[in-house]
Amino acid sequence: MTTNQKKFLLEEREIPACWYNIQADLPTPLAPALHPATKQPLGPQDLTPIFPLELIKQEVSQERWIPIPDEVRELYRLWRSTPLIRADRLEKALDTPARIFYKYEGTSPAGSHKLNTALPQAYYNKAAGIRRLATETGAGQWGTALAQACRFFGLECTVYMVRISFDQKPYRKSIMAVYGAEVISSPSNRTQAGRDLLARDPQTPGTLGCAISEAVEDAVGREDTNYSLGSVLNHVALHQTVIGLEAKAQLEKADVAADVVIACCGGGSNFAGLAFPFLADNLTGVRGTKPVRLVAVEPAACPTLTKGTFAYDYGDLAKLTPIMRMYTLGHQFVPAGIHAGGLRYHGDSPLVSHVYHHGMIEAVACHQNPVFEAAVTFARAEGILPAPESAHAIRAAIDEALAAREAGEARTIVFGLSGHGHFDLTAYENYLNQGLEDVPYSTADLQTSLAHLPKVD
Repeated sequence: MTTNQKKFLLEEREIPACWYNIQADLPTPLAPALHPATKQPLGPQDLTPIFPLELIKQEVSQERWIPIPDEVRELYRLWRSTPLIRADRLEKALDTPARIFYKYEGTSPAGSHKLNTALPQAYYNKAAGIRRLATETGAGQWGTALAQACRFFGLECTVYMVRISFDQKPYRKSIMAVYGAEVISSPSNRTQAGRDLLARDPQTPGTLGCAISEAVEDAVGREDTNYSLGSVLNHVALHQTVIGLEAKAQLEKADVAADVVIACCGGGSNFAGLAFPFLADNLTGVRGTKPVRLVAVEPAACPTLTKGTFAYDYGDLAKLTPIMRMYTLGHQFVPAGIHAGGLRYHGDSPLVSHVYHHGMIEAVACHQNPVFEAAVTFARAEGILPAPESAHAIRAAIDEALAAREAGEARTIVFGLSGHGHFDLTAYENYLNQGLEDVPYSTADLQTSLAHLPKVD
């Protein structure tokens, strides 16, 4: 291993020229997505009202490598490659023999990994003649990224932001406005989906499922508008694989191989982006008899993989989106208002769900206070304030490092630091003032929500 080197970077010419498509290497294919009304397998014509054809093709493609358009790759050069950093100060603080590396996506102009897919989505929509995009956002990272991408490509942008995050993170709204986006608290009175939820619960904190419904309803209602999603779908996971592809190349520069790769997981795009290029090696036998462990980390208040059901479900509250086979808590599930707003989603990516169901990856769930404890430990050692979502990966990485210490093993841990926490200081203030509650998910609410899963033959 290269010694005394903190950061490992790639030259601009080494930025990946293609995205990696895990569907090419899956031993068994994904179950088809179904039409929400007919419950029959979706065809391309069913998606054209809200997505451009090129993204629809990527959604179902079985090709291993999808070329990145020159215009997108040129914009990637604004910040890519992102650094792979040796967390040697954290290693010393933990007194562990483990080697810890983190892939830091917070260096993007939007402050997170979300710009990796926002740019191609805006690009393909612009090429298709679309003038405006509607979307949802939880913590605001995705909304910020799409607002910026729309500005780069000359598109209008409307963002439905989950109410709890809209209230908790006012400066996320401000940065979206700087880029020219319209930001609306969800649920809102602007759509039927929003009005219906407000009628049932005027004090609801909102959910990503509802915000998705509002954005889809908005897009369907206007000829010049398409819908854009920041996670879950196959093409989104595809775009994010630039993270893992770079990380693998950077580990080669460090002359080290990962033993365990860890990322936070809400809808699944961040986890897929880092983990899938490593999973490819496991699936194709490159790693031989010692495959890399891949760990998805989710909040205990919204434990989709660890407590959910593998079933067909809607991706949104109003049942406007395709029905997908995934791990789900039920589309009516309303998670507690935890500060990791980007992880408060009832379902998970069909691709992530598929590989979890078939035992190719692991999953753990963590409560808020241990997560923020890990975030503060990391910030004090490495100097970067992580987003609450990313802090879930830090928690699991620290636990792995402590386990390595107990076992006396010099295992190599790689985790994804998917974004910075500069807009999350209210959450950190609450933690430092002992104001955070470790809210468990409601078993009763979960059972009620699961009772409303769609009936699929």
